Amino acid sequence: MRVKLSLGPVLYYWSKDKLLDFYDEVMSSSVEIVYLGETICSRRRLMRANDWLQLAQRLKDAGKEVVLSTLALIEAGSELSTARRICEQQEFLVEANDMGAVQMRSSNGAFVAGHSVNIYNHNTLDLLTGLGMKRWVMPVELSRDALGDILQQKTQPVETEVFAFGRLPLAYSARCYTARAHDLPKDDCEYRCLDYEDGLLLKTREDEKFLTLNGIQTQSSSVFNMIADLDNVRSIGVDVLRISPQSINTLQVIQYFADAIAGRCSAQEAQHRINVLVPTAACDGYWYGKPGMDQTTGDVA
Repeated sequence: MRVKLSLGPVLYYWSKDKLLDFYDEVMSSSVEIVYLGETICSRRRLMRANDWLQLAQRLKDAGKEVVLSTLALIEAGSELSTARRICEQQEFLVEANDMGAVQMRSSNGAFVAGHSVNIYNHNTLDLLTGLGMKRWVMPVELSRDALGDILQQKTQPVETEVFAFGRLPLAYSARCYTARAHDLPKDDCEYRCLDYEDGLLLKTREDEKFLTLNGIQTQSSSVFNMIADLDNVRSIGVDVLRISPQSINTLQVIQYFADAIAGRCSAQEAQHRINVLVPTAACDGYWYGKPGMDQTTGDVA
């Protein structure tokens, strides 16, 4: 089975120049699907709606399938209006990251259900497929066995995408943790997220890396990497592997994933090469039904 590569939306707050330079490189990369847009915080406005649409068109012209992503947590009327504008346009597919966006998009065209929609069983999968869902992204805390059970029991055809690389998105809150870390209110945060291109690392009192703060989002401190299990990914029926952008080495990670999928190197070798590039420890526990921080598969030298 042929597995595609996707590039998820940038989850962090990068400068406009860094973001545009990054996607200039992505245009010639091996990813086939690119997700664009702000999914974390509506105060991150260095890229306006027209900027995202222009970038989407450039990526489409470069041969990429472009998907526009919505916020995972909508709290204000202005955020709802932005989501509606994304969902009503017809040029690009939409990744709906909450049920409000699912409802808006279901009457306007096909959509992708992001991991934060929380599809945990085949009944929900079938229901959303009937509403126009083309592809779904498995919640990151599910295991490959749970995924296999869902796919065996589903009754309608739908593409399956799995978060395969990056800091795991674990939770969302109405509170901005990055602002709070600087004793600032959420509505006057001074845009401190700009200071942390891969989020703000949180440690325990024992000085152990524990979580990563990214505005209202909580992520893992370890970087998830499950390329070593590529054979099972194929046998289960996964269609797309998602790489979540990091501030450095993302293009190299994409290439190693592509090399493993094409058979130019083993999946275990790709895992080792990628784990060398990540700035913190690697993990893959959730995929194997174990604690998320665990590193289950062994590295090769």
